[in-house]
Amino acid sequence: MTAVAHAAVDRDLTRVYVWDLPVRITHWLIATAIVVLAVTGYYIGNPFIVAPDPAGQEFVMGTVQAVHFFAAIVFSLSELSRIAWMFMGNRYARWHQLIPTSKNRWKLAWEWFKFYLFFRPVPPKFVGHNPLAGLTYILVYGLCLVAALTGYALFSIQAGVGSPMKIFGGLLPFFGGPQTARWLHHMVMWLLVAFAVHHVSAAIIVARSAKNATIDSMFSGYRFASQEDLDADEEDLAR
Repeated sequence: MTAVAHAAVDRDLTRVYVWDLPVRITHWLIATAIVVLAVTGYYIGNPFIVAPDPAGQEFVMGTVQAVHFFAAIVFSLSELSRIAWMFMGNRYARWHQLIPTSKNRWKLAWEWFKFYLFFRPVPPKFVGHNPLAGLTYILVYGLCLVAALTGYALFSIQAGVGSPMKIFGGLLPFFGGPQTARWLHHMVMWLLVAFAVHHVSAAIIVARSAKNATIDSMFSGYRFASQEDLDADEEDLAR
């Protein structure tokens, strides 16, 4: 396509405010927290830093555990805030963007699945969350819940007497005891890391194919949409 043709296409795009501020803030807080939790959690399970002085002087493990705990608090509060915003945010942040409530969104989820498998050359028309991504996020929120609850349950073992975290100790039998809870916590970490890798790669693929500022929108809140995108969005809301 020539530069003139590109310019003509660009003039047909509309700048749409998709991701409001709470969505963007929680997105980046969760992403940062997952990185910190994965690194510190891996160290807690497999210490790879050896301090030359006695542990009482260096206290490396204690520091890492403290960072892990505070990152978990940020992670949990951000997740709860994002879930609350599903009922308070703009049309693109709402829960129905994640849970398919019509045959049309299920059909679009299948079309997106084909696109991600390279059986479809261009993505279906969309503005906010595509239906397949929405379904994936529901699964991810479930994993996040398991990660948080198993983590707090494990922390309750070493929490001081009278600590409010002791209440989570009641979850240990539900998870099959400390060892099973620790295994679940570890496995969920790797699943979330795998999702993060997929999430970034999928965002790059969609950004290159749709040319709608998919990645930029998580900083600015704005995407570019064609009239076809907007029509498809209105049709989806009307169903």
